[in-house]
Amino acid sequence: MTAHASGGCLCGRVRFELTKPPVAAGYCHCTRCQRRTGTASSAQARIDGNTLRLLQGADVVKAWRHPDGGFEKCFCGECGAHLFSRNPDDPTEMSVRLGAFDGDPGVRPSWRAFVAYAATWEPIPDDALERFAEGKSRH
Repeated sequence: MTAHASGGCLCGRVRFELTKPPVAAGYCHCTRCQRRTGTASSAQARIDGNTLRLLQGADVVKAWRHPDGGFEKCFCGECGAHLFSRNPDDPTEMSVRLGAFDGDPGVRPSWRAFVAYAATWEPIPDDALERFAEGKSRH
């Protein structure tokens, strides 16, 4: 299978590739993403989880899920780098953090979700991306 994109964590222990390109990308401004990343939003590419192949580091990938539900947040247990999130009930639903890709993932953000919770200290830019007060449908 041909790799369409590759990436990994900061320390290099985790490496992955996608066998198909990401289908879309966007920013999430929810408070969970703000606290998880320490930034105003999280930029991520939506993928079909069946296309993600862990090449190395499966033993150090850790997952955390909020007690109220939502996607698992997966990160490197060694360096803490945010890698991807996944629906534990449907492995096809995943997102990869854009910063985890080695280079150009071939997709650009086209929406901003959870803008009702945007950080007051960093205004959302007037970038003409589609905006959603809450979450964006996955389909």
